[in-house]
Order: sequence, then structure tokens, then C-alpha cells
Amino acid sequence: MLRAVNGTPDTIVLDFETSGMSPAKGARVIEVGAVRLRDNKIIDQFQSLANPNVFLNDFITDLTGITNEMVRHAESIDSVMGRFSEFIGDANLVAHNASFDQNFLQAELLRIGCDRPLNFACSMLVSRRVYPQAPNHKLATLVRYKNLPNSGTYHRALADAEMTAYLWLEMVADLRERYNLDHLPFSTLTGLGKVSPKKLDAYFKQSRH
Repeated sequence: MLRAVNGTPDTIVLDFETSGMSPAKGARVIEVGAVRLRDNKIIDQFQSLANPNVFLNDFITDLTGITNEMVRHAESIDSVMGRFSEFIGDANLVAHNASFDQNFLQAELLRIGCDRPLNFACSMLVSRRVYPQAPNHKLATLVRYKNLPNSGTYHRALADAEMTAYLWLEMVADLRERYNLDHLPFSTLTGLGKVSPKKLDAYFKQSRH
């Protein structure tokens, strides 16, 4: 697995479009999008439609623009997930509302016999601590709130992954400036999602020691 020069794992920011809300209820991944971050830059990307042999209802098609015809002619989900597993390797993982994407990633990896730990951070939970004054913490709202780069496309996997990556980099930069930090470990960011916004100062003071 490629790593930065200092040995720090890369960060993969990912997003799935799916046929429903829960893999426990039979929903499957229909599109994968992800970008690789290293040294605070996007250096690589992954995008693929996927065919899980399920029917997409009108709500999913209206939301994503992905049709049954598009999915029917796409690469099989098992093949896509095999390639995606190689792409993420041992990288740290980020998603907006990460519990959703983590559940789908775990379910799809299990289907291809790949059961391994996944080190996730949630950009939505972190954003609630970093930007408590934002109107809300939906991805589209935060992109507008921070005036982040975007294509104007939402609910397509790669576009959402790219916007989440820009949000993640913005939050890291804001936290480093706010607390005068040279380096902000991924573990600190992961833990941040469990900290009360009122206790951020104490959290970062403690994390220095």
C-alpha cells in the first residue's frame, strides 16, 4: 500500500450510492466513488457503477440519476468491490455520515470473503464540533457554508466523495490553525466525533500530552 514519505497511511474519502438504506434489508451498492488524500492533496480517485442484480425503484433513480439500464450494463459488484478493496488497502477512511457507508462497505466486503478492520472517521460528526454554528451539517449545506469547490452535482458517488474530501481538508486546516497544531493525527480526528462541542479546548489540550 502506498504511504506518504513519513509512513503515515493515506486517507481515502469515499461515498456509495445504493439501492436502499440498509444492507440488512437487502440494499446493495450501485456506485462507488472515492479519492485518495496524501499530504493534504487529492492524488488519486476511484469511480465505478456496479451491478448487484437488484431493481432500482423510481426514488433511487430520481435521487441519483442512476437507472436500471445503467446498472444492468455495469461491472459486477463483486468485481468492483474486489478492485476497491485493493484501492483502499490499509488507508484511513472518511465518509459523511460514515455509519451508512461503513455498513455497506463491510457488507459488500463480506460477500467477497474480505473481512478486515476498517478505520473510519465521520466528517459529519467532526463538522458538528468544528462548525456548530452552521445552518445544518448536511454535505451540500457545509459546501455552501465554507464555499468549497464543487461540481454542482450531488448524490453521485465521486462528486460527493470529492466534496467530502474538500470539507475534510478544510476542517483539518481550521483545527490546526485554531489550536496551533503542526500535525493532527487521524486518531485525534476520529475521537473528535465523540467529544462535546463545549469540550473541544480541553480535548485538544489533552491530546497534546
